[in-house]
Amino acid sequence: MGDDLLKGVTLRGLEVFETLAHTGSVAVTAERLGLSAPAVSQQLRNLSTALGVELVDHSRRPMVLTSAGRLFLARAEIALQALRAGQRGLSMLDLSELSALSMGVIEDFENEVTPHLAADLAEAMTQCAFRLVTGASHALQGQIARRELDIAICAASSPGPSGALTHPLIDDPYILAVPRGTDIAGGFDGLAHLSFLRRDPDQVMGRQIERYITATGLRLPHRFEMDSNQSITALVAGGGSWTITTPLSLLRAGRFAADIDAHPLPGPPMSRRIVLYATGDWTGPIPARIADRARELIEEHFAAPGRQKMPWLHDSFRPFPPHAAAQSEIEL
Repeated sequence: MGDDLLKGVTLRGLEVFETLAHTGSVAVTAERLGLSAPAVSQQLRNLSTALGVELVDHSRRPMVLTSAGRLFLARAEIALQALRAGQRGLSMLDLSELSALSMGVIEDFENEVTPHLAADLAEAMTQCAFRLVTGASHALQGQIARRELDIAICAASSPGPSGALTHPLIDDPYILAVPRGTDIAGGFDGLAHLSFLRRDPDQVMGRQIERYITATGLRLPHRFEMDSNQSITALVAGGGSWTITTPLSLLRAGRFAADIDAHPLPGPPMSRRIVLYATGDWTGPIPARIADRARELIEEHFAAPGRQKMPWLHDSFRPFPPHAAAQSEIEL
């Protein structure tokens, strides 16, 4: 009976079901997994047929799971986590053949993700000369473009470094950060009594936030401009300022976090994408393996705690699934 139950259940089908459960959209699932929309629908039909139950309520948009689907999702995620852990353990062994790797990682990750990732890589690459640097996204992008780094984990820009392969890791939504207890019923206009803290326009975040301000027609005094995340969070926590930031940045607030409230943007949503860039010489499986490990660490140290602290983020703050389709960056 057990063999009959598993007949027709495929790893790809489980991945499609898991991703669709979190996105509620066939189109978004297809994009994240590098499949066509018809292929996603077919995989879901095959899985439902194999299990003998409907997993998704197709009559609702976004799609939602049936009661059977919710029950099966919990089991499917446990199985996928075990398979991915086993696969990572095997695939990381292949990194022992590397002779040299130069990698950069965004400063947002230097206290949590980077140490774990560096330890994993150092253990796996026993014969490798390994160089690791941290820095701002725009600096790491420049080093990738100049081939000074092989791989960089940072915020994406458009266009990205010419010729680089891009592995998406997570979308980091922009959010509103205000002093604890601030009434935001009036939207941006209701914050006029507070000072707006701008980010350094050289930063990817700074440029994206300025474009958002312009697009939404906001008129904000240009008084404060900073490149230090800790200084920004300290001033917001102090009670006299507000800012536009992201969950990744806010979760680094440390001792200032208790005095800051986070909310969705009052205007249209916006996010930055954290990616792994690999130069054109690194088109093999190694960047994808490193990206998969980075996604796991981001989920553990940032995304899961972030969704717990800010439950309104829902699935907008969740890493891309393993082996998410990579894209080539072409200079425009």
